[in-house]
This record gives sequence, structure tokens and C-alpha cells, in this order.
Amino acid sequence: MITLTLTELRLFLRERSGPAFGVGLPLLLLVIFGNLPFYNKHRDDLGGLTLLDTYVPILVAFVLAMLALNVLPPVLAGYREKGVLRRLRTTPVGPVRVLAAQLIVMLLTAVVSVAALLLVARFAFGVVLPRQFAGFLLTILLAALALLAVGLLVTAAAPGGRAANALGAVVFYPLVFLGGLFLPIQTMPATLRHLSHATPMGAAVTAMQDASNGHWPHWLALVTLLAWAAGAAVLAARLFRWE
Repeated sequence: MITLTLTELRLFLRERSGPAFGVGLPLLLLVIFGNLPFYNKHRDDLGGLTLLDTYVPILVAFVLAMLALNVLPPVLAGYREKGVLRRLRTTPVGPVRVLAAQLIVMLLTAVVSVAALLLVARFAFGVVLPRQFAGFLLTILLAALALLAVGLLVTAAAPGGRAANALGAVVFYPLVFLGGLFLPIQTMPATLRHLSHATPMGAAVTAMQDASNGHWPHWLALVTLLAWAAGAAVLAARLFRWE
């Protein structure tokens, strides 16, 4: 299993698009936002926080969504399309281990990216680290499970790599919008805000912002993430095809 995971990691790094989108793009957005005066002004509609304070949790969720919906599905759907998963079913390795190795690679990339975001935000732009760190980590874990499950569902529904790319994008952009990337959740109209809280991105961002401010994440946000993780995983398992 270790050898297989290292092989998948080398393939992931060789492609370069995965590290670029999963690590480079969120850091680039952080640097751009951090150098804009508008993002560093304290705002009453954000409870006295700056836009940059609220955007760090959003960028963390953005990392998870990017890896789960834009990186993972094309790889696995491409393996299925090329017959890799079918051929592996006849070997001791088995396709399930390949799936597990891919998930491990995505999680390792997420750990590196999130750590880089938090450290750069803290030491380059003065954003305080999450005050309720345990709640913040728990939310990241649940958000990763929920979004990866959605990514596997996208993989199951897509017939090939290109279709998975397109379908992942169709799911990705509405989720990141509702997660507050283009419009902070706190400033959304009431109906849109309630809709956001029902999505894995919105629930994750809300819970991480609570933890950043020193509060334990609201139980409803955590339950929402668990429900998405369980529901999407069950659907993905039923729909997933190895060939």
C-alpha cells in the first residue's frame, strides 16, 4: 500500500496541475487579497473583522473543494476509461487500493496546502491563527470527508476523464460561490445565506470562521458536513463502476 501511494504521489507531482491548483492557486489568491487595502480594513458588517480574516477559512475550504472536484475525478475517471481499474481487478493490488492511494494523496496535499495558507496568512499578513484550533481541525477533517465523497460521486457519474473534468467544474463553481469566495456569507441575502449553510462549502466555512473567532463550531454545521459525507459516499458506492 505504501509503494502504491508513493507511486500515485509521484504521478500526481509529475502532472504539476494538481500541485499548482491544490497548493499554488490558493496561496496566490491569499497573496493578492493580502496586498489589497480593501481586504485589510475592519468592517462593521463582518463583526469588526477584515475581509482577509474571513477569507482564510474560505481559502481553506477552496483547497479541499479544488482537490476533491477538479483534481480527483479526472484522474479516477481517466483510469476507468483507459481500463486501468478493470485490469487491476485481476491482480493482487486491486482497484480499491488505487482508490485509497488517491484519497491519501489528496489528503496529504490538503495538509500541505492548508498549513501553508495558515502560516503565510499569520506571518505575512498578521491574520491570527484559529483560536479554537481543535474545532478548526475537526471541521477541516469533516469538510475533507464531505467534499471527497462528493468528488467520488462526480467520478461515479462521469463516463470518462473529460466528462469528469466538466462535471466537477459544474459542481465546483456553485459550491465555492455559496462558500463565500465571491461574496462573504455574512453579507449574503437571508435566503442565499440559508442555502449556503446547507452546502458542504457553506457549512465548512461557517464552522471554520466560528473556530477562528474562538468558538466551538456550531453543531448544525458539523452535522451538515457529516450528512454530506455519508450521503454522497453511499450514492458514490452504489453508482461507482470499475469499468
